[in-house]
Amino acid sequence: GEIAAKAEEPKASEETATTADAPAQEEESTAEFTPVVALEEVEVKTGEEEEETLFEIRAKLFVFGETLLDKGTGNKTWRERGVGSVKLLKHREFGKIRMLMRQDKTMKIICNHVVDPRIKLEPNAGSDRSWVWSAFDFSDGELVETVFAARFGDSEKAGKFKTSFEEAQKEMEAELAGEDGGDTAAGDEAADALEGLKTGEKAEGEGEETEKA
Repeated sequence: GEIAAKAEEPKASEETATTADAPAQEEESTAEFTPVVALEEVEVKTGEEEEETLFEIRAKLFVFGETLLDKGTGNKTWRERGVGSVKLLKHREFGKIRMLMRQDKTMKIICNHVVDPRIKLEPNAGSDRSWVWSAFDFSDGELVETVFAARFGDSEKAGKFKTSFEEAQKEMEAELAGEDGGDTAAGDEAADALEGLKTGEKAEGEGEETEKA
């Protein structure tokens, strides 16, 4: 009986040691989550800070042109450029309006052009919820004439986009007419400012956007 009692003693002391260690282990694990370096908040500019959103809607964007494999062949096809929110943005100071679309999640700019009064939204063959148009796109940092198609959730949403786009075109037409009749220097300054908008992002961000997949 005495031997049995002695044999049980170490077991009891082991349990006590384990229980005593438990809080210490918990303290260690919580200590691991304590931040060692305090991170400062960094303000990220999108280039939209000086603009007012006139209209915004979700859409899927397509472009018509050569793929990288077909480059130089003249073989053009429709290909998807991305899904995201389409915005009509008006510059608060200069009054210029542009159309901007960013891809979901990556926020990569996939459409960025002035709402030129000469642009015509044409119905896409066989669809009542998409429009086709041509514009000088600035998504990759240089003006490229691009044929776009945007597909919306339904015909009602497609109609709202067309109405808002055409209203923005009228505003732009009046803005441009005012410039022609007034101070042309101010007009040039406004045009330069609009071109200077680009993406409003840092150089390294622009570099990533210009890379082709």
